Amino acid sequence: MTMRERLQRIRTKGALRRLALATIAGAAMAAGPAMAQDGKQPDMPPLKIGVLTDMSGVLSSGLGAGSVDGARMAIEDFGGKMFGKPIELVFADHQSKADIGAGVARRWFEQDNVSMIADIGASAVALAVKELVESHKKISINVGASSSDLTGKACSPNTAQWSQDSYMWSNALPKRLVAEGKKKWFLIVQDWAFGHAMQRDVTRVVEAGGGTIVGAVRHPPGLQDYSSILLQAQNSGADAVAFLNAVSDLTNSVKQAKEFGLGADGRQQLVALAFLLTDAHGLGPAMAQGIQFSSVWYWDMNPEARKFSERFMTRNKSMPHEAHAGVYSAVTHYLKAVQAVGSTDPAKVMAEMRRNPVKDFYQDNARLREDGRLLRKVYLARMKTPEASKGPWDYYEITGEIPGEQAFRPLSDGACPLVKQ
Repeated sequence: MTMRERLQRIRTKGALRRLALATIAGAAMAAGPAMAQDGKQPDMPPLKIGVLTDMSGVLSSGLGAGSVDGARMAIEDFGGKMFGKPIELVFADHQSKADIGAGVARRWFEQDNVSMIADIGASAVALAVKELVESHKKISINVGASSSDLTGKACSPNTAQWSQDSYMWSNALPKRLVAEGKKKWFLIVQDWAFGHAMQRDVTRVVEAGGGTIVGAVRHPPGLQDYSSILLQAQNSGADAVAFLNAVSDLTNSVKQAKEFGLGADGRQQLVALAFLLTDAHGLGPAMAQGIQFSSVWYWDMNPEARKFSERFMTRNKSMPHEAHAGVYSAVTHYLKAVQAVGSTDPAKVMAEMRRNPVKDFYQDNARLREDGRLLRKVYLARMKTPEASKGPWDYYEITGEIPGEQAFRPLSDGACPLVKQ
């Protein structure tokens, strides 16, 4: 073979190699858009969402099965699929115990490939899950959990707080009432971390507004007889008697206060800061009429809320409570973010959730702040009288609104390590 023939053979082989590489690259480029248009990503497992809640304990009526169905409704309304694969929903009962909740979350993350946990409810459980969320690079959205530490010293880039918190309860209504002239306050405090935090925050708000705490009594959780405490409150000269307790302790103390005649003469305003629809339904207008409180949502507050609530009522035989609507909203916003970024990567999804405001029947145009707090509007409300109530579930009279920036803790005061001071 001559030198010219050898050079020609080398050139031919090189051209064939370049042609083969170009063909492979072209095929890859052609396949890429086809996968994107199809919406399927075979390398991604099905998206799985978990609802971790109280299914059997004292919080179950306001959370529980209603929170699970709120998530289910959100998935159904989204279309039921993500990237061409069915979205899966799992749920579990944490029994309001941090170790049980953490065990469930660990199993979901390590074995079941759950990408996001919603609701949670009990703050101790939420704080335990928060540690696992960070270490496993997942997301949790707290709806029922109310400790303001979740957006303060215990904040996380992978968590959000969607509903009320202890700071809002202690701040929104007390500030308004003090400004209206309710300067002297008597506090009935549940003797555990929740009650202590509420007492601290209410005292700060009242005193900052020029008011005073004329008395405060702490009671053990589960107390059955409040008569001695109520007598002290009645004789204290307070303008406002505030119940800083929750669940059965709240309903029992309010019921006994009414039976005791507290506030009947109009001198004292009864305030139940952690008052929820489950409490309103348990007490009814006859027993709870006139009590003032703050709320993040009410089933009958606008046409959009009523439409959702009527669907929920058909499915669950009760109107949705605050957390039930909140879980629907949180899951929907999360699904939209996953779809937009094409991934369950928590950093990308959380960034997308913060970039787009929440616009739904639960809240219109609310922003998710960098500390995880959803800056949603807060409503001031009063329990209707029996005469004003049109029937079962018609309980709230909305008396005012407070922008989220005023109702929730300022970003600079939360001690969240994610926030540059």
